[in-house]
Amino acid sequence: MKSDIEIAREAKMLPVKEIAEKLGIGEDDIEQYGKYKAKLSEELLGRIKQNKNGKLILVTAINPTPAGEGKTTTTIGIGQAFARLGKKAVIALREPSLGPCFGVKGGAAGGGMSQVVPMDELNLHFTGDFHAITSANNLCAAMLDNHIHQGNALRIDTRQIVIKRCVDLNDRALRNVVIGLGEKSDGFVREDHFTITVASEVMAIFCLAEDMADLKKRLERMIVAYDLDGNSVTAKDIGAVGAMAALLKDAIRPNLIQTLENTPALVHGGPFANIAHGCNSVRATKAALKLADYCITEAGFGADLGAEKFFDIKCRQSGISPDAVVLVATVRALKYNGGVKKEDLGKEDLDALKRGSKNLTGHIENLLKYKVPVHVALNAFTGDTEAETEYIRKLVADMGCSFSLSRAWELGGEGTEDTARALIDILDNKKSSFRMLYEDELDIVSKIECIAKTIYGAAGVDISKKVLAKIGKLEKSGFGTLPVCIAKTQYSFSDDPSLLGRPEGFRISVKDVYVSSGAGFVVVLTGDIMTMPGLPKVPAANSIDVDENGMITGLF
Repeated sequence: MKSDIEIAREAKMLPVKEIAEKLGIGEDDIEQYGKYKAKLSEELLGRIKQNKNGKLILVTAINPTPAGEGKTTTTIGIGQAFARLGKKAVIALREPSLGPCFGVKGGAAGGGMSQVVPMDELNLHFTGDFHAITSANNLCAAMLDNHIHQGNALRIDTRQIVIKRCVDLNDRALRNVVIGLGEKSDGFVREDHFTITVASEVMAIFCLAEDMADLKKRLERMIVAYDLDGNSVTAKDIGAVGAMAALLKDAIRPNLIQTLENTPALVHGGPFANIAHGCNSVRATKAALKLADYCITEAGFGADLGAEKFFDIKCRQSGISPDAVVLVATVRALKYNGGVKKEDLGKEDLDALKRGSKNLTGHIENLLKYKVPVHVALNAFTGDTEAETEYIRKLVADMGCSFSLSRAWELGGEGTEDTARALIDILDNKKSSFRMLYEDELDIVSKIECIAKTIYGAAGVDISKKVLAKIGKLEKSGFGTLPVCIAKTQYSFSDDPSLLGRPEGFRISVKDVYVSSGAGFVVVLTGDIMTMPGLPKVPAANSIDVDENGMITGLF
């Protein structure tokens, strides 16, 4: 069996200018990064705003498990299937983070016969967007420390510096550090922290900004510290906005690449959904909607995280709304949720499947609350039995949703045509009545409780007096109308990764809260979630190498 990278290397890629032509984009409206990657021009992005919007399809999934779900693979397969059916479609995805590439997950370009390519370049440095975001964030942090060193005219309280430096790698040793050691000229000694780049506020701002003007306005609002009187100090106050914008000038333009079947794909931005809002850039999604009749996009991790944040943060801020939602599941993952060990998932076990299917039905119920048509795509594995597949098919039908088997990994677009046809039928015959979960006017605690009880199924929320005081301060500062972005484990509806299936009676424990004023949401940390992951005992990096011909091996 060939690996994903071997399949990707055998792909017959078209020059990116030919991919652009499929969307009516001329060569003058792209800036090529080599032969197979390009950025869209600002002139094009401005010109297409007058175009009619296509249909927006969101792909999400059940909670991830070691058995795999294949959400990105299915997303790409659906896009390829639309093209096979003669439809003009664009796939809109996030860029992969180096953290999981070298950590546990490996690459994030899809899999099998449903990949975006060039796969190895996408998974590594791509067009440099993440490096630009990292540099912009760290420039701001450096300018803040320099301001303090040069006399601290803003009277910044060094105990209340909230901007964190970032790096796009899993490095637990950088979670809590001390800086400024050494000579007097080396700065003030203080505690500092790193996040992974995809959890930084600059990444969130980057992905939610409409254009350069909006990006700069958001950067201006970004709180980096508080002064001795408790007043906020922003990136604008320390004079960092212009230089940060200069670093992001090229990165903010969406990237165009292709799938194995030469279907256009816009891949841009990449916040994590367990610790950030988990969606590709607003610019890329809106461009896709203007360039094609169908935009197929995805949101990170399970629907309790990615889809909720797509609806309640991205849609709220951008004005877009989905016309249909695809929920990806696998028999294997559902049996894992039903208590079957990973090594036994290939055996038929209807009892375990029934127990684990509560995870699927929980996500369906949640998605229906947003008044959007839901289609369930069961990602097929060779070990699945007919009885298991039919059980899921009937379960989904009983909930009023359409169903299809997807063989995107094995057959690419051909294996996902049934899913595409079902979606076309939905889009032609069912109208989305999309609504968000809560109104802006709801207070912060009520918003947290709404998501915890309505989406997670929690019995309640535990918030300490200290955190409640911070929430009160945020509301007094005018941030009470912002949506909330809950950072939570992706493995469970709860904040405890060991509670599989559809747990009941649990409570969500809020550990901290802070505002990302530039991004425009309040971040809520729950459970043991961390914004800087660590490497596993045997990281994926151990298997990655470059041979004597410059070919990368071991990358997924």
